[in-house]
Amino acid sequence: MEDLSHDSVNRFLLRERYEPRDLFDEVKPYINLVDGTLSADDTVIDKPHSDPKLTELLGYIYSGRHHRTVKGIQLITLYYTDLSGKSVPVNYRIYNKQEGQTKNDYLREMIAEVLEWGLKPHAVTTDAWYSSRKNLKFLKNKELEFLTGIAKNRLCSVDGKNYTQVQNLEIPDNGLIVHLKKFGQVKVFRRNFKNEIPRYYIMYVPNKDKLFLITLAKFNELHSIHWGIECYHRAIKQVCGIELFMVSQCVGRVPRLEATGEPVRVRTSKAIKTHFFSAIRAFTQLELMRTEKLIENWYEVQRNLSLQVARDFILEHLEQRVGLNAHSKIPVNA
Repeated sequence: MEDLSHDSVNRFLLRERYEPRDLFDEVKPYINLVDGTLSADDTVIDKPHSDPKLTELLGYIYSGRHHRTVKGIQLITLYYTDLSGKSVPVNYRIYNKQEGQTKNDYLREMIAEVLEWGLKPHAVTTDAWYSSRKNLKFLKNKELEFLTGIAKNRLCSVDGKNYTQVQNLEIPDNGLIVHLKKFGQVKVFRRNFKNEIPRYYIMYVPNKDKLFLITLAKFNELHSIHWGIECYHRAIKQVCGIELFMVSQCVGRVPRLEATGEPVRVRTSKAIKTHFFSAIRAFTQLELMRTEKLIENWYEVQRNLSLQVARDFILEHLEQRVGLNAHSKIPVNA
């Protein structure tokens, strides 16, 4: 494989312009657009050694992974799972405080976009951060079924009159139909996780009569599908290199475009957006390869590449230091 120079990568990052619609258009032919599940969540792309004063889009963000505020860039994603089990990102936003929008604003905008682009999901799943009344009413107006986490102090009522915090309710395993204050009827579930406080979730269906038909099995199915977006976030970091940008911050040689002589700064928002798109697009290729059974999982390509690099390194140094023909005389199981 021909090596790519640092300058050529920088030129690519600054030259190309990709939008979330480009991602959707690429994956659209490979997925069933109807009746799948649309999951929404965000993740922090950690950049602990970068300077927010020098790097656009970088800021201080609370990280659920670290349980504290960290330096990084926030990526918000819509992740679609079709009826065959194929799962791909279909829309995304890089949080930019200069745009004056909240994460909830981005979410509603992103969902409206994919619906306009032709996606027809059966259900939407989110965590508690996106369970604001405005978001829930937005999903209700779009006639979408949803499963979302809610805070333990959200006010609910069994009789529609006397409200109490959801944590005070006696909730059976198969859920409880309640009236969520200033929204309407939902079915609430409680889940206990090892060494954690209980978590609460609500499910909604446009047809109120079908609210009684929501089972624990249906809740578990949607909850399990939503976990897929967590796996996706891990993969784009560990396999697709989404965190591997903004090289050295030292004030030394600055790469320059050959044609213009202007400095190439990989810390600009344009370059970062191109890098993010490239990493996300790399993941979609891995997922399509997995569904076509070309690979068993997303990590296989990386693992095989690492094994090959390790094997070549061992063989090269055996030849240099031992003075033997390693390829023919010393078997190495790498």
